[in-house]
Amino acid sequence: QVNFVVCQLFALLAAIWFRTYLHSSKTSPFIRHVVATLLGLYLALFCFGWYALHFVIQSGISYYIMVIIGVENMHKYCFVFALGYLTVCQITRVYIFDYGQYSADFSGPMMIITQKITSLAFEIHDGMFRKNEDLTPSQRCLAVRRMPSLLEYLSYNCNFMGILAGPLCSYKDYITFIEGRSYQLQQSEANGKEDTKYEQADPSPNIAVAQKLLICGLSLLFHMTITKTLPVEYNIDDNFRATASWPVRFFYLYLSLMAARPKYYFAWTLADAINNAAGFGFRGYDKNGVTRWDLISNLRIQQIEFSTSFKMFLDNWNIQTALWLKRVCYERAIFSPTIQTFILSAIWHGVYPGYYLTFLTGVLMTLAARAIRNNIRHYFVESPAVKLCYDIITWMATQIAISYTVVPFVLLSVKPSFTFYSSCYFCLHIASILVLLVFPLKRTQKGSKKHESIQPVWSKKLEEENLLQKNSYSTTNNSFSQKQEITCRYQALKQ
Repeated sequence: QVNFVVCQLFALLAAIWFRTYLHSSKTSPFIRHVVATLLGLYLALFCFGWYALHFVIQSGISYYIMVIIGVENMHKYCFVFALGYLTVCQITRVYIFDYGQYSADFSGPMMIITQKITSLAFEIHDGMFRKNEDLTPSQRCLAVRRMPSLLEYLSYNCNFMGILAGPLCSYKDYITFIEGRSYQLQQSEANGKEDTKYEQADPSPNIAVAQKLLICGLSLLFHMTITKTLPVEYNIDDNFRATASWPVRFFYLYLSLMAARPKYYFAWTLADAINNAAGFGFRGYDKNGVTRWDLISNLRIQQIEFSTSFKMFLDNWNIQTALWLKRVCYERAIFSPTIQTFILSAIWHGVYPGYYLTFLTGVLMTLAARAIRNNIRHYFVESPAVKLCYDIITWMATQIAISYTVVPFVLLSVKPSFTFYSSCYFCLHIASILVLLVFPLKRTQKGSKKHESIQPVWSKKLEEENLLQKNSYSTTNNSFSQKQEITCRYQALKQ
């Protein structure tokens, strides 16, 4: 953990140096790719030792698969290999070397690299094999229309800004950043129109970086002072379960899981700040002309802590991973896309049984929360006072449901997880099943809405997020001009 923090702080300083002395106006993309890759591999070697070779091996074999298999089927082979290689590494680390410990958890960076390998393979397949009219607006704009070089591929997977903690970004956005393409200014007008033009000077990320570093400091302070006093394991303490009342137990459940979140806030926000410090992550301007540096942000803390629905929580937690799941699994699933998406999420996270218990519980919670929202919410939104009461109640229910769901994710093993659930008499599992029996999901009236009704809870908003957040473009598409690509992204924004 100390190595991780030291390496990330070094990466932050390197990002400032990278933006200042290796700016695209002063340095060629080749040099920027080389430096970003070598710094990334050095950090990985320092943090994980020779385990870092797994990052190069996984990326190298995946690139070889892409080259020899061809664009028609390479996305399938890359998906199976990358996810399989990650799973094998997780199995050996967990069950052979160090169960329950994170001192040398090199699988964390491999999870991000796996996302990049698979998402890029699908983007190349979309851009070089599938017909343009068969793609969704988001797939069309993310499609990559020429094979990247080995250097570009390694730079995308192993650059120093994201090798330790990500977050995932699209290949086209990363290449645009490296090549130093001018920032596109997208001003959202009050009437909903998009005024699109080019800004010649790079906007400064200093304010955004400072704000995110402040959040990192507060999160780390909270983690070091509060988290250890509220251990999640205390939820299954025999004395606590025997003596505490149900309200007290659920209140402690909420507090303990809330206290477990700041370490993620710290890691993801610091990773975001590092990318911003290098000049990566600019998403345009809001209607007031203020710069937005959240292109690849992974969470929104305020919306997480005050979420009033299961959907709202998942919309704002680990955003880039949810987008990856949607792009490579949900949109392409032939049957049961929601269940397939949750299963893929569990496999990607690791091999601890607690992960699977959490995500299987998440399926039930997701469907039940959607059924309640579709059948009940509209009765409480007309009166402000009634809606306020409804929001308070749903906030409490959401926080308890989230905490109840993720306990196995923290406890990891089957026995303590079932000890917790059995001590609660599986109450929310049973409640979810009863909700689905009493309040089935509503059928939408319009055929165009049918697909939307079966989307996973994060999908609808993330579709909008995915389309709104993309405002930079790659020069890898030699067959389409920059003007055509801007038109594509602009049409997606309108949709």
